[in-house]
Amino acid sequence: MKATTAIIHYTRRLRKDGTYPVKLRITHNRQQRYYNTSHNLTEADFEKTQGERPRGDFKDIALKLQKAERKANQVIEDLPVFTWKSFKKLFIDNRPIKGLISEAFQDYAKELRVAGRIGTAVSYECANSSLSKFIPGAKYIDITPDVLRHYEKWMVGDGNSGNSISTVGIYLRSLRTMFNNAIAEGSLNKDYYPFGRKKYEIPTSNNVKKALTIKDIAAIYYHKPPPGTTAERSKDYWLFLYLCNGINIKDMCLLRYENIKGDVLSFERAKTIRTKRKVELIRVTLTEDLKRIVNDWGNKNKAGDNFIFPVLAKGLSPERERQLIQQITGVVNDHMKAIAEDLGIEQPCTTYAARHSFATIMQRSGASTEFISEALGHSNVKTTQNYLAGFEDDIKKETVKALTAFKNIQDG
Repeated sequence: MKATTAIIHYTRRLRKDGTYPVKLRITHNRQQRYYNTSHNLTEADFEKTQGERPRGDFKDIALKLQKAERKANQVIEDLPVFTWKSFKKLFIDNRPIKGLISEAFQDYAKELRVAGRIGTAVSYECANSSLSKFIPGAKYIDITPDVLRHYEKWMVGDGNSGNSISTVGIYLRSLRTMFNNAIAEGSLNKDYYPFGRKKYEIPTSNNVKKALTIKDIAAIYYHKPPPGTTAERSKDYWLFLYLCNGINIKDMCLLRYENIKGDVLSFERAKTIRTKRKVELIRVTLTEDLKRIVNDWGNKNKAGDNFIFPVLAKGLSPERERQLIQQITGVVNDHMKAIAEDLGIEQPCTTYAARHSFATIMQRSGASTEFISEALGHSNVKTTQNYLAGFEDDIKKETVKALTAFKNIQDG
């Protein structure tokens, strides 16, 4: 149903000077909303603006009101699908239809920062910066499947420092979100959508999996850095990540003592708190190793609302919180790199590898993908499958031998 417009005298609100506001009324699906016109008139003066031949100041007011209504009608006419949000953006905020993508990125990044999602905001800002370098001042209608293919080639080519295909995927998934948002709010026609089959398909990375072997993890476990050093703490933090269902380091830093009930640690992933209505707690049995790490490196004040590990403090801004988490991540990764070199481990021993290693070792032990998915706190099994690395080469070799086991059978 098409929205309709009308200039009305809003007599529900009498001002102190005896006038009433003049407003633009928009009606859509029996719902009405009112927008200010900056004019306030008495009932008699309003009638003078509505006559066939208004004169003097009333003629000027009448022309301005007519202009506002014409603009509203043009906005409604241009919208593929009317929504109140898209009408406001085009009418009040004066954002042109099919406007600059960079503006959409900026607005969305601001919303993310207000919501405390600093890391995600930074990711969208990086995507915006990259796309703006490739095609400055781009509008939605400028982004075609061919343009995206050229962008991919430009990104991974030597002329642009040879970015990885993984980075291309991250940036273009952010761009896809901008298109989806514009279509959802009615400010963009679906015909302009450049993604999908027979259009442009966002690439997925084929990075080497980051899981360690059980032999590597055993070497790390039994390694003895100097007692009380940052190296020892870093090793224990890494083991905590691995043993605690592959918890990521941000969630580890956010753990509080109230998350511990007896021998069970229960927590919700920070990223799912914002996206799910139903709370899905991850439950971890506190082994002796986990208890020791908490006892050795945890805050000594075990009040329920205190953080378990002394990385964050109460009342920090989202920006400062992210800064401290990045700092401790860097410290752990630096020391684990040194430990890996000492032990002759070629695979990166990062905090990210700890999570992948948990998932992969569980898979190799016979745990189902569904069980691992629940342990990791994933919303779907497909995400978990991406985490699971392939089996070690020696295991593959033993498996392949079964195909020719008949060679060992002796003739009777």
